[in-house]
Amino acid sequence: MQQTNLWIGGRWVEPARRVPLLNPHTGETLAEVGYASVEQAGRAVETAAQAFRSFQSVPAHERADILYRVVEILRRRQEEAARIIAQEAAKPITAARGEMARTVQTYLFAAEAARAIHGESIPMDAAPRGERHTAYTKRVPLGVVSAITPFNFPFNLVAHKVGPAIAAGNTVVLKPAEQTPLSALFIAEVFREAGLPDGVLNVIPGDGQELSEVLTTHPEVKFVTFTGSPRVGKLIRQQAGLRRVTLELGSNSPLLVDGGFTAEELDRIAQETVVGAFSYNGQVCISVQRVFVHESVFEPFLTRVVEGAKRLRIGNPLEESTDITALINEAAVRRLQSWLDHAVRRGARVHCGGQFHGAVMEPTVLTEVPADAELSCEEAFGPVVVLRPVATWEEAVHLANASKFGLNAGVFTKDIERAMYAADRLESGGVLINQVPTFRVDQMPYGGVKESGSGREGVRYAMEDMMDIKLVAIRHGVFPKSL
Repeated sequence: MQQTNLWIGGRWVEPARRVPLLNPHTGETLAEVGYASVEQAGRAVETAAQAFRSFQSVPAHERADILYRVVEILRRRQEEAARIIAQEAAKPITAARGEMARTVQTYLFAAEAARAIHGESIPMDAAPRGERHTAYTKRVPLGVVSAITPFNFPFNLVAHKVGPAIAAGNTVVLKPAEQTPLSALFIAEVFREAGLPDGVLNVIPGDGQELSEVLTTHPEVKFVTFTGSPRVGKLIRQQAGLRRVTLELGSNSPLLVDGGFTAEELDRIAQETVVGAFSYNGQVCISVQRVFVHESVFEPFLTRVVEGAKRLRIGNPLEESTDITALINEAAVRRLQSWLDHAVRRGARVHCGGQFHGAVMEPTVLTEVPADAELSCEEAFGPVVVLRPVATWEEAVHLANASKFGLNAGVFTKDIERAMYAADRLESGGVLINQVPTFRVDQMPYGGVKESGSGREGVRYAMEDMMDIKLVAIRHGVFPKSL
């Protein structure tokens, strides 16, 4: 059986202990994964800090070349990486391949962004006393970036943290989710092959609760980037103090569907809703969870969504035809079962699904869910979608905003005025017109408001947060030369 180690300072390091890693769908043991101790995590931070002293001076074109080589290696090993995702995260293999295609794009964007870092000139004489001064800004890396990543996109969400950090000239300590360490260790090998200097990327699988404090409070950590739950995000914010922090947290993404669509148009919107709600079992931060549909098309739209959900196939993640697999762990199963039972006791109607087969939850479509029931007001992070009819567009926007979250919102309408009303009034980090909220391409700014977090990902936007602006001002004409 595979036994893994830590990746610190460009070499494999014996861990403090090892724990079994199980395939969530089959229950088979995939590996004995090495976990870092608090002391080893501190050593990884110090190693990254030491590496930063030289890496901050590596020219942009060299950093870009390393990232370009990462892209080429990942293209070559894409299928191997997709199978790792399918096994350790139980993501259907077709979705895992899609993630790897995006991962390649994310590192490609990072390589290109490394060459495009620039400052600006400052018009100093625009202010009195600014005459005879020339000034410009330059962007400089911060230092050690602490990256704490989730299980649901174990390659691409790592890329969204590691890629921008290295492109900007920072060094990284990566703590992957407990369920998906193999993906992170794989990417360490890829960067080694690509020629990344020792110590620039350090990978330390381990217990999040145990390592959180050192990864957010160590004096050498200058930036913390985290994707996960609001509860943990709030703790990290408290621990990080004055450090810069990017938090990508929870959501219960709304989709607004206007009236006036033809039967064929409703077919397409419903199919996109099914994909947006049930891809990777709904374990996606911007999964469609709440759908507000104009009452004139509600019944035919509901019928189409239910029919689409029923067509989804449950199976092994490595089977090409599989759509739905096991949830990530037993805790997720228990939580969703409890929330579903609670909603049904309070009057929710189950149109399809609602059954559990071990760790697998059938795709579930609900109506008449109370607004304060967990499946409506919390993040389900499972294969559940809640539909509700609305009489007016204003009501739909109001209900969409009646949430503590605000990551992405999706809108389908043919009316430009309603589209612009939604764009102006929806309280979310992104408003996607005639698109489901689950849509994301990797160069766009991505992040939320309210309890969905702070800061933005999307390579260039993440890089801006990972760099400081330094002003250089030159006073001239002070010591004129004699002719």
